[in-house]
Amino acid sequence: MPDPTVQHPVPQTARSGILSPADLRDAVSREDITTVLLAVPDMMGRLKGKRLRAARFLETMESQEMCAYVLATDVDMNPLTGFELTDWEDGYGDIRVLPNMDTIRRLPYPGTVLIHADAAHADGTFVDVAPRRMLRTQLARIAKLGMNVRVGLESEFVLYRGGQRRAQAAGYRGLTPVGLHNGDYSLDHPPELMQFFLDLEDALSTAGTPVEAVKTEGARGQIEVTFPYGEALRACDAYTAYKHIVKHLAEQHRMTPTFMAVPETGVGSGLHIHLSLWFDDRNAFACQSGQDLPETMKQAIAGLVTAMPHLGPLYAPTVNSYNRYLPHSFAPTRFSWGHDNRGCAVRVTGHGEGTHLEIRLPPANANPYLALSASLAAIHHGLTNHLKPPPPSEGEPYEDSDALPVPGTLAEALADFDASSLAQEAFGGAVVRHYAHAARAEVYAHRGQVGDVELERGFLRD
Repeated sequence: MPDPTVQHPVPQTARSGILSPADLRDAVSREDITTVLLAVPDMMGRLKGKRLRAARFLETMESQEMCAYVLATDVDMNPLTGFELTDWEDGYGDIRVLPNMDTIRRLPYPGTVLIHADAAHADGTFVDVAPRRMLRTQLARIAKLGMNVRVGLESEFVLYRGGQRRAQAAGYRGLTPVGLHNGDYSLDHPPELMQFFLDLEDALSTAGTPVEAVKTEGARGQIEVTFPYGEALRACDAYTAYKHIVKHLAEQHRMTPTFMAVPETGVGSGLHIHLSLWFDDRNAFACQSGQDLPETMKQAIAGLVTAMPHLGPLYAPTVNSYNRYLPHSFAPTRFSWGHDNRGCAVRVTGHGEGTHLEIRLPPANANPYLALSASLAAIHHGLTNHLKPPPPSEGEPYEDSDALPVPGTLAEALADFDASSLAQEAFGGAVVRHYAHAARAEVYAHRGQVGDVELERGFLRD
């Protein structure tokens, strides 16, 4: 669990993996850096962009261009009609890509840096549906209330033997996890997994994305990586770099990682958000054991359990996301909250100055920018309306009939989101329509498809 009392500054030195613009120019002049990956996070949180010659990038680093369809596709990068941002009617024109020069990050490849960028229209205004822009907007709304946000992300994924081509050839079925049994908290890892851990920790450190902890989880081959607490946008940028590195490194080890919410029956992976609000250097959630929770924290909890039911497509974006919400799975099935209770959607955890909230709703396939944006929009709703939370879940949260159930399908979540005045107020109509359209396309993509369970239950029995 990240320690929220420790804000981890990122030194602007080449050694840390984070470079200043001056560091980059110096490294390029020495030909130590030859390639820039300029990337915009797409709707799924994947890094999309171009490989640029570093020297050429420095000559024209005001902006680059990219086809607007990168923010208007399905998971297979098929351009979808019906988006307001871009469509076949306008020929999928370009958007501007504005580099953020405080995100220059060394990658564990020879001579390469990654730079996160923001998407903008031709007139320089930002693209409101871009995930990075959406998070900036929600952070600004919290800042207007006099607070800043600190975040620590906790990521789970499953690692299988064999590279991606082997997994694809097998139809992603019958794969062998790297691990023989439930290895939760185990320190006795097979040599191949231990070497992967060592290389991953080293690669992330090189990239200025050091981990706080790495452990094996409850399912075979399941891994949890916890990142230090820090500034919210930087945390999400680091997370997208981490996923990029995990996939590259696993292929080198002849392994395949998946960040699916549920890659196989009975295995669920999450993306837990540890979060607190701060007045300058004072934790607004700070609370000693046995004391009543601070009013700010109560209102934040109330906002989360009240508003998150309306924002599902932002933090649980695929049909598969909803397979994770099962009783006794350590994923929530109700919008409940509790003290140190991992069955709740919102968990109050930590002690004293380290007291914070853990939001357990997002699955592993969530876009971190969008999941955090939804969480902050919900918290803002609680703070500005001075909401009071319901009583905490006592005992079995899966039996808490007073709490609203988590939607069982993306179609259910979409219906709430599409008609939500709360979502419209927090994000604007254009953003809601954009992500509702994407969710609708995801639902339609699964219609008419026959799955293994349908065959098992119906082939010889109907």
